[in-house]
Amino acid sequence: MTHLVKYGVFLLLLFCLLSFTVERKPSIYPYKNPKLPVEQRLADLIGRMTLKEKILQLDMFSGKNEYGFKGHEATEYSEEITARIIGNTGIGSIHDLYPINVDIANKIQKYAMEKTRLGIPVLFIEEGLHGYSGKGSTSFPIPIELSSAWDTSLVRQVGHVIATETRAHGVEMILGPVLCLPNDPRWGRVEETYGEDPYLDALNGVAMIKGLQGKRLSNNDAVIAEPKHFAVHGIPEAGSNTAPVNIGEREARSRYLYVFEKAIKEGGAMGIMAAYSEIDGVPCVDNKWLLTDVLRKEWGFKGFVLSDLGAIKMSLQNHAVAVDASDALSQTFNAGLNMQFYDFGHDDFVKAVTTAVNNKTLSLTQLNKTVADILRVKFLLGMFDHPYTNPALISEVFHTEANQDLSLKAAREGICLLKNDESVLPITNAKSIAVIGPLAESTYLGGYSNDEDKAISILDGLKQRAGNNIHVNYEPGYQLDGKQTDLQNKAVDLVKKSDVAVVVLGEETNIVGEGKDRAELDLSEQQMNLIKAIQATGKPVVAVLSNGRPITINWVAKNIPSVLETWFGGEKSGLAVADVLLGNVNPSGKLPITFPRSVGQIPFYYDHKPTSYHKYVDEQNTPLFAFGHGLSYTTFDYSNLHISPAVVPVNGTAEVSVKVKNSGKVEGTEVVQLYLRDEVASVTTPILALKGFQRINLKPGESGIVKFKIGPEHLSLWNRQMKRVVEPGMFKIMVGSASDDIRLTDSLKVVSKL
Repeated sequence: MTHLVKYGVFLLLLFCLLSFTVERKPSIYPYKNPKLPVEQRLADLIGRMTLKEKILQLDMFSGKNEYGFKGHEATEYSEEITARIIGNTGIGSIHDLYPINVDIANKIQKYAMEKTRLGIPVLFIEEGLHGYSGKGSTSFPIPIELSSAWDTSLVRQVGHVIATETRAHGVEMILGPVLCLPNDPRWGRVEETYGEDPYLDALNGVAMIKGLQGKRLSNNDAVIAEPKHFAVHGIPEAGSNTAPVNIGEREARSRYLYVFEKAIKEGGAMGIMAAYSEIDGVPCVDNKWLLTDVLRKEWGFKGFVLSDLGAIKMSLQNHAVAVDASDALSQTFNAGLNMQFYDFGHDDFVKAVTTAVNNKTLSLTQLNKTVADILRVKFLLGMFDHPYTNPALISEVFHTEANQDLSLKAAREGICLLKNDESVLPITNAKSIAVIGPLAESTYLGGYSNDEDKAISILDGLKQRAGNNIHVNYEPGYQLDGKQTDLQNKAVDLVKKSDVAVVVLGEETNIVGEGKDRAELDLSEQQMNLIKAIQATGKPVVAVLSNGRPITINWVAKNIPSVLETWFGGEKSGLAVADVLLGNVNPSGKLPITFPRSVGQIPFYYDHKPTSYHKYVDEQNTPLFAFGHGLSYTTFDYSNLHISPAVVPVNGTAEVSVKVKNSGKVEGTEVVQLYLRDEVASVTTPILALKGFQRINLKPGESGIVKFKIGPEHLSLWNRQMKRVVEPGMFKIMVGSASDDIRLTDSLKVVSKL
C-alpha cells in the first residue's frame, strides 16, 4: 500500500512538473474561431504573422506562368509547383489559373491551409466582364450591349450567373465591372463599358456588383466584384489607353467619380482596381487623395485595391515619379493600394518592400493596414472556415439551359434598331435572303472571353430561325487579304437573285478591344466598296453592325434604309439577331453612347456643357445617332406629363408621371427616358442629364403610366465650395424616347424650404 502511495505521488509530481515546463497551445487560435467577430480574428492573425508572410499577402501569382500549362485552363495539379509557389509562408492570390475542375483549386487551397505555417487561404482571381472566362461558361453580350438594354434587373441576373459559375470553380473574385465613361470612342476598351452616361453607368454598375456579390459573400453564389479602372480612365488623351487625363475635381466628381461612389455606397463593392493613368500629374496608383481620402474616408470602402497589370511599375518606368522598386511600392501602399498585379518579380517584391520597411518609408502600421484589407476580404468570403468548394456545384450551375436562355434574352434586348425608313424590317414575306460579308460568319464573343468558346454566327442564326421557309444563302464579298478580287461580284449576283440582302459590317477582331485604339472610326475600304455595290442592285438592304464601339457610318446611314446595331452579343448572338431581323422579337434597345459623324467631333457626348457647340465649317453640329436612340417595329405616343408636387424644398421629392401608348400594330417595349436641366446654377451644368428610365411593354392600342421619383440625388451639384448640394431654382423636366427625341417638358421649382 505504501509502495502504491509513493508511486501515485511520483506521478502527480511528474504531471505538475510537465504542466509548468511545457507550453500548452490553445486548441484553436482566435483567428481560426468562426464565432469571433471578423475584426477580432483579423487583429489576432496580423499579430502572429512574420514580415515576409505579410508582404506575400500583397503579391499576386500568375497561374498560367507559374504552372506552365499551354492552354487557357489549368488541367492538372502539381504538388511540386504548388509547394514552390506557396512555400511555408502562403501568398495573397493567384490569377490566370482557370481550373478546368474544382479539384485543382481545392488541392491548391488544401496545401495553403495545411502546409503553411498559419494556414491562410489563397484568393483565386479571374476575368469575367460578361461571363466567367473559363472554358464552356455562359457567355453574355459585351457590357456596352448589356447597357443597351436599359434593364438593370437583367444586368443583376447576369451578374448572379457569372458569380455562380465562377465560384463553382473555386474562384472567389472577378476583375470587373468596368465603370469608365468612354467619351472618346477611339479608345479600344469602349466595348467593356456601360456607355457614356454617369447615371446609366452607375445603375448598371450597382446591378452587376449586387449580382456578383450576392446576399452574402460566403455563399457559393457570390464572388468579390472589383470595379475598374479607378478613376477617370475612359477619357485618355487622343483615346490612347493609359494616356494622361487632365480634368478638374468638380468635373471628376460630377461625372466619373460619381459612378464609383455608387458602386461602393450602394453596390457594396469589396474590390477596386487602380487605373494605369495619371490625373493632373499624379499616377492613380500613387494618389492618396483618390485611394484614401475619397475612396476610404468619404465613401467608407472596406475592401482592397488592386493594381492594374504593371501599373505600379509604370511609376518607375513611365511616369518617372519613383527612383526604384522600393520607392514605387512604398508610395503606392502609403497612398492606399493593397496588391500588386505582376509589377515586380516575387523575390524582388519581397526585397523591395522589406527595404521600404527597414528604411521607414513604409511603416509597420501602414503595412499591417494594407495586409488587413486583403485578409478581411478572405474572412468575409468564408475562406478560413470553408476553404473548399463542393465539386458537385459545377454540374448543377454551369452553363445550364436557364443560363443560356438568359444570354439569349440579354442579346435580344441589347439590339438597337437605328434606322428603318422603308420598313424593310422585319423580314416577313421574303422567300430568299442573301447574307453578305465575312463578319456574318464571325463567332467572336467579345473581349475578355475564352478564345476556345464560340458564338452562334449571324449566318447560322438566320439559317436556324428561317428553317425551311426561307432560303438563306451566303457570299463573303471580300477577304481581308484581298487576294480573291471576284468575291464582290459573286455577292452582287447573289443579291440580285434574292428578295433582300443582309450585309454584316463592322469591326474585325484585330481592331477592337484592349490595346486596339483607333485613329479613325470608318468602315474599311473593302466594306464600303461592298455595301455600295449591294445598294446599287436596287434590292432592299439591311446593314447589320457588329462592333464594340461607335463607328462613323455616314454613307450607310444616309443610303441604306435599315440599320441594326447588334454589338457582340455573346454565345447566342446569331439567334438574337435573326429573331429581330425576322420579326420574332421587336427590338427595344437604346444606344448608351453617342455615334459621332466624324472623329473631328470627338469628344461628343450628349450631356455636354452649354458652350460645347460642335460647330464646324466642314461638319454638322449633330451626332449621327444620339444617346438613347433606338427604334421599334411599332410607335409610341406620350401624353399627360404631370409633376407632383410642382414645388419642393431642397430635401424634398417629386413624382413625375407620363402616359405612354402603343400607337402601332404590334406589341413592343419602349424605354421611357427622363432628363432634367438646372436652369440657373452657381456652376455650369449639362444642357440635359439623364435622371430616370423605365421599360414598359405594351400591346397595340394599350396604354400605361410610367412614374419617376426626383429628389436630392438627381437635383444636386458640386458647388463652388466643392460641396454637394441642392440649390433652389427652376429645373426643366424632359421626358422622351431619346436625348434628341424629347416628347414632353415641364418645370419643377425647388425652394429653400416650404
